[in-house]
Amino acid sequence: MVAGAARALARRHDLRFLLFGDQAAIREQVDEHEGLSAACQIVHCNDVIAGTEKPSQAIRRAKTSSMGRAIAAVKAGEAQAAVSGGNTGALMAMAKLALRTMPGIDRPALAALLPTLGANDLVMLDLGANTECDVQNLVQFSVMGAAYARVVLDLERPRVQLLNIGTEELKGTDELKEAAAILRASTDLGMRFDGFIEADKISRGGADVVVTDGFSGNIALKSVEGTARFVTDLLKRAFTSSVRSKIGFLISRPATELLRHHLDPNNHNGAVFLGLNGLVVKSHGSADQKGVANAVWVAARMAREDLTRKISHDLASVADRSARAAAQ
Repeated sequence: MVAGAARALARRHDLRFLLFGDQAAIREQVDEHEGLSAACQIVHCNDVIAGTEKPSQAIRRAKTSSMGRAIAAVKAGEAQAAVSGGNTGALMAMAKLALRTMPGIDRPALAALLPTLGANDLVMLDLGANTECDVQNLVQFSVMGAAYARVVLDLERPRVQLLNIGTEELKGTDELKEAAAILRASTDLGMRFDGFIEADKISRGGADVVVTDGFSGNIALKSVEGTARFVTDLLKRAFTSSVRSKIGFLISRPATELLRHHLDPNNHNGAVFLGLNGLVVKSHGSADQKGVANAVWVAARMAREDLTRKISHDLASVADRSARAAAQ
């Protein structure tokens, strides 16, 4: 985490950090990076949330743990965003309890960037925060995902699609069909709703935002990650199976390096809890310093672009349209 902060600072010199945890251990790491000490303040915390702890247990130590105090700093305005590589469930529970959901948002969602064959990555949500979602949840997730895509992907009107078992309008649950109808009518939002998408098309580049419930989203995410590892492991095995294969690897190394870079999760690290009155970014627990730096850059960009204000504006437009439709 400290090395990641130093790497992020090297790219953006205006960053400042509050580092929560064991002061002596953090200070030792900070001193290894030139210039980092002047850009950070260490907040000593004895208490640490373990990765195996249940969210209900972790919440009880929100005021004493490093994770809880980092979130509290966002609530108090001492920090503009919190970045953590710790227990995801505990982080979500603490963030929701401390920061509360934004007006017009029923539930926060977990969003992340996934690689595609298109010109840019895509935003996918929800990835596990909500196992069951109703129509309004899906609409709200679409608004939040589109706003997030405009910030992190520099897209004026992101293409939004709902994950479904088919692309035909008659397929899917009633919730999906109703959410699609609402989004099709929302033509004045900063998005372009393109209907439904099937799971095998997620990485093709035809969508900028893919929206689903947390149960389906988490399964889809793990499938994508597993397939990526399968492909890289299969190539590694194939290229080391014989002398001829090793020679082939040397010839094709530029292409395999490009593939490795494209599938490296550190290049897409930084899942975001959207819909809260404050910015919280979840770094993968196994991320290296490059991955942590990416998570920090995501957090800084959301703060600079005032993501919460953009989401509030679009939600107000949806609510106003719904009110007019109900009055007719």
